[in-house]
Amino acid sequence: MGQKIARVKATALAVPVKFSQFGDDRVRPNSMCLAEVETEDGVIGHGLTSITQGTVIAKMINDVAGPAIIGADAMAHERVWQILYWTLTPWGQSGQGSHAMAAIALALWDIKGKALNEPIWKLIGGARDRVEAYATCGFSFFDHDQLADAAKTMVGKGYRALKMQVGRPGLDRRNATATLAEMIIEDVKRVGVMREAAGPDIELSVDAGCRLDLPTAVELARRLEPLSIACFEEPIMQNDVRLLADMRRRTTIPLSAGQNEGQAYRFRDMLVAGAVDIVQPNAVITGGMTQCLKIAGMAAAFNTPISNGGGCPYHNMHLQAGVANGTSIEYQLNSAVACQMIYDGLPEIEDGWLRLPEAPGLGFSPNGEAIAEFAVD
Repeated sequence: MGQKIARVKATALAVPVKFSQFGDDRVRPNSMCLAEVETEDGVIGHGLTSITQGTVIAKMINDVAGPAIIGADAMAHERVWQILYWTLTPWGQSGQGSHAMAAIALALWDIKGKALNEPIWKLIGGARDRVEAYATCGFSFFDHDQLADAAKTMVGKGYRALKMQVGRPGLDRRNATATLAEMIIEDVKRVGVMREAAGPDIELSVDAGCRLDLPTAVELARRLEPLSIACFEEPIMQNDVRLLADMRRRTTIPLSAGQNEGQAYRFRDMLVAGAVDIVQPNAVITGGMTQCLKIAGMAAAFNTPISNGGGCPYHNMHLQAGVANGTSIEYQLNSAVACQMIYDGLPEIEDGWLRLPEAPGLGFSPNGEAIAEFAVD
């Protein structure tokens, strides 16, 4: 069997997602990059990355990462990952290089699954055959009525856990018209709307997207504590480990972080410092399945669960189902719908749960017509 890598191609995508079901006519473009790896005997694997500039990643893969692994054994995922690492991040940088590695690494695991006729989640451990999904539906651009409608809609579909955005724009836009104090007051109101609409028995989490400084994050958390918040995701800018640990000591709300981290040592530092209750490696961002498995193992040594943050549930379902300390996937509306627009064979979420596919590899494949439609130069 010819398992050497013969071809690597990346395609940048801009996938438009509409929110008309919640009375919002805007279209949110999702920037993604699809990686395709083919072996000498014609086995093709696909990987994906997102929450980045797809055109940048595509060029990085096509011009730098891809040529570096031509001729390598596609089944030797650790060896190929090391080639990618030292090609793209030779000084340990985080960022775009990790996105490119993630997309290629996922494609290699897709190939491995197809070659061995097993789904990825079984290859990496097969801890469970279904995972719970939480719905991220409380977007910062929704007004109060839309927030309530989104919560009721998703609970009505069987979801028992929801997440919403807070701290936006926070400190990411210095030209924001609202002060941080005003933002906190409004966020507390918005979370209250979601809590009332969802009901007391639904888990409700919040996500600041690394937007806030420590005093603001702590103040917001303290005001949200009476609303029974299940988790506060990435409250502190840059996921500053020291500040996260400080915040964790000062609030009763569990903290999570890691969906956009590119280096495994960042998760080590979070765990050693006692900075988070849950770590969130993302298979489409955090160096792919190869590195995410190492992070999951580290977390297990600290008796700490992992969860999916950052969307792309259909790729991350394999990680969460495969390892014993996996928990849930994020059904982030715009990310999940974008995947549904470009892939065939995706499993459906029923009553808030997703059953893992038995098909080999990822268990789904890109739709050629959709890829062509949404491809960008």
